[in-house]
Amino acid sequence: MHDLTGKVALVVGLGQTSQEGWGIGCAIAVLLAQQGAKVFGGNRSLESARVTQERIQAKGGVCDIFETDATSTESVKALVEACVARHGRIDILINNVGKSEAGTMVTMNEEMWDSQFNINLKSMYFACHYSIPIMEQQHDGRIVSVASIAGLRYIGKPQIAYSASKAAIIHAMKTSAVMYADKGIRFNTVVPGLMYTPYTEQLAIRYGAGGDRDAYMRMREAQVPMGKMGDAWDVAHAVLFLVSDEARYITGQEIVVDGGITASTGRT
Repeated sequence: MHDLTGKVALVVGLGQTSQEGWGIGCAIAVLLAQQGAKVFGGNRSLESARVTQERIQAKGGVCDIFETDATSTESVKALVEACVARHGRIDILINNVGKSEAGTMVTMNEEMWDSQFNINLKSMYFACHYSIPIMEQQHDGRIVSVASIAGLRYIGKPQIAYSASKAAIIHAMKTSAVMYADKGIRFNTVVPGLMYTPYTEQLAIRYGAGGDRDAYMRMREAQVPMGKMGDAWDVAHAVLFLVSDEARYITGQEIVVDGGITASTGRT
């Protein structure tokens, strides 16, 4: 099942900032490669992209990386062109660029608002803008964007631009699915909840009261009805299903990977 042999997967945002653990982009890229896909990755930092590349190549997989500013139309265009020059096609597009900054409608300044939408939303638009015409010519394509449950409901953190941009991703995928259904291109979204990744350790430093890392982790886990955070592999397996032939009749949908948070009232 979920055989991707011969498929070309363009993964935007596959970098791994730490040599330890698993980030979402890294896990997605590695899992797609394990299932036979040829991975072509775009990432702002080639150093962090090499961590993912080395993990794939160590298992005999194929992974090329390309330095990419996902918020630049010229840079993303060059990424897509490089992928097509290398492999001749793009079967799978994964949009995994994102960043969260704190702020409300009042406290967040305009510069940060624009930055959040550029990173979280415009990056997805650029990747789709240049990849979809190639998929149209193939009459086949699978696009999965990684959003967040912050785009579905308030989860206790004032991050207005992040929440709004992630909500926009979900709706952009849903409406595009209808527009391109007769072109053979499927659009879906994976919506992670509170996941444990190397980035979570950075959040603990930024938001943990008094730098108490363990207290921050306990707080996150207490929010989840299942009593624990998920991890990058939980997200990666949802992505794999959606890009596989087994999901060939699924488009315009979201798979929420959150341990039950969005189904909960928050009360026990």
